Amino acid sequence: MAVTLVTSVASSSARFHFRSFSSSPSPFSSSFIRFRLPPRFKLSLTVTPLYHSSRAMAHTLAQATLGFTQANSIDHPKVTFAAKDIDVTEWKGDILAVGVTEKDMAKDVNSKFQNPMLNKLDAHLGGLLADVSSEEDFSGKPGQSTVLRLPGLGSKRVGLIGLGKSVSSPSAFQSLGEAVAAAAKASQASSVAVVLASLESNESKLTSASAIASGTVLGLFEDSRYKSESKKPSLKSVDIIGFGTGPELEKKLKYAEDVSYGVIFGRELVNSPANVLTPAVLAEEASNLASMYSDVMTANILDEEQCKELKMGSYLAVAAASANPPKFIHLVYRPSSGPVKTKLALVGKGLTFDSGGYNIKTGPGCLIELMKFDMGGSAAVLGAAKAIGQIKPPGVEVHFIVAACENMISGTGMRPGDVLTASNGKTIEVNNTDAEGRLTLADALVYACNQGVDKIVDLATLTGACIVALGNSMAGIYTPSDELAKEVIAASERSGEKLWRMPLEESYWEMMKSGVADMVNTGGRAGGSITAALFLKQFVNEKVEWMHIDMAGPVWNEKKKAATGFGVATLVEWVQNNSSS
Repeated sequence: MAVTLVTSVASSSARFHFRSFSSSPSPFSSSFIRFRLPPRFKLSLTVTPLYHSSRAMAHTLAQATLGFTQANSIDHPKVTFAAKDIDVTEWKGDILAVGVTEKDMAKDVNSKFQNPMLNKLDAHLGGLLADVSSEEDFSGKPGQSTVLRLPGLGSKRVGLIGLGKSVSSPSAFQSLGEAVAAAAKASQASSVAVVLASLESNESKLTSASAIASGTVLGLFEDSRYKSESKKPSLKSVDIIGFGTGPELEKKLKYAEDVSYGVIFGRELVNSPANVLTPAVLAEEASNLASMYSDVMTANILDEEQCKELKMGSYLAVAAASANPPKFIHLVYRPSSGPVKTKLALVGKGLTFDSGGYNIKTGPGCLIELMKFDMGGSAAVLGAAKAIGQIKPPGVEVHFIVAACENMISGTGMRPGDVLTASNGKTIEVNNTDAEGRLTLADALVYACNQGVDKIVDLATLTGACIVALGNSMAGIYTPSDELAKEVIAASERSGEKLWRMPLEESYWEMMKSGVADMVNTGGRAGGSITAALFLKQFVNEKVEWMHIDMAGPVWNEKKKAATGFGVATLVEWVQNNSSS
């Protein structure tokens, strides 16, 4: 409000007349109000209206970045991976990293390693490796590591990294890669070799080597875009020894790199604060992917008016209170050649900030300060799009769909008790404005079904109830399709991400019935993650196989205070398995 005040000597009487000189002002025009007073008292006010149908003005103001914050441009570390079969004692470089189990660390009565590889290494080092491991009480437990600078080998340092009682799962090998990255950063190493003291299974060599590569890339990543200073990792090359060689392994290592950079992209999206990553910026990031992979990918970004034409009343009601306009994102991957045998859709919740609306998030544990991560589902979808654009799987068409918006509070926003109409005609009574993600997903799922897809997987940081049930490291999955459940769980086992199938208990739908509409948007605390999934099911065509993934727990690593990129690797693996490759 701009105020101009002119006065002279006060008068005891005054008459007030109000006149507006602008019947249809521009967003920045003023209404002029004049007070008619005796000649010796003059007062004029120039008032800039706070609202003028006022979304246009609000959107104009929102174009400026709150806090003047912009992400610094950083170069992601580029590491070259190579598979080699050489004698580890002859390898030359900065760090020879040896993954060891507790069994590998066993010694005989003469304090010599029983493991052949460790015994050979120790012989070249004059017994120093055995001595140091005993002095430092290194037993090979998970999380243990020690890096020693010892003469006698081609490598400058030897690192022992504990793997626990055994190592077989992709997540265990990925942890090994992360430990290698940590050792390389601490020592400013530029070249590293990774080897296992004993490889338990020959069948999983490809998967194990791929997981090590993935863990190394992800372990090197540090999101310093919003810090005034940053350190650039010096690691340039990683040799993976003892896992075989050849084009098949090299292809698998390249696949791991592509997926890892998709995960990093997803992490960056979630880490970005809401004053930087608005719905429009998220849409721009999606469009950039389509430009980057224009040979196989197209983008269609729908604005508010286009969404109105599609009658997306549920989605637009959530967006209505925000100064930042909604953006509906639709990317399509189509292989450049060959027939398409399967059409898939990946749908991600895209709340770039969630205040809770009129049911505002308050009190300890509400996590309002972390609600930038409420677009974690969309980050998984777009991270997968980046990886798939790079990998280019044949025979599969993939639709990446995000209904991006903010859930804020204003006079234009939805209220508890409002009734919304989704794009499939179903009506929803809003009994809690903080159950907003499912409202955006409702119209996104209808849209996905209209693309003629065979299968849909949606991902969302949807409920705190799922965190209560499964904790922070595991996502819950809901689907009426046993076959789809098998597909996605198998993909997650290969990616190392943890999923747990939850029941779609139809009797719980009673809690979701409304007296004035087809349904309410939340059924209360009991079984909250189940009723949320049942709500989404109302917007999926029965002919389409569908799965909902509630990833509220694993989206964020509280210890590292950073995003995990959860979901990207599993989605890419699932798409790959549905392709012709």
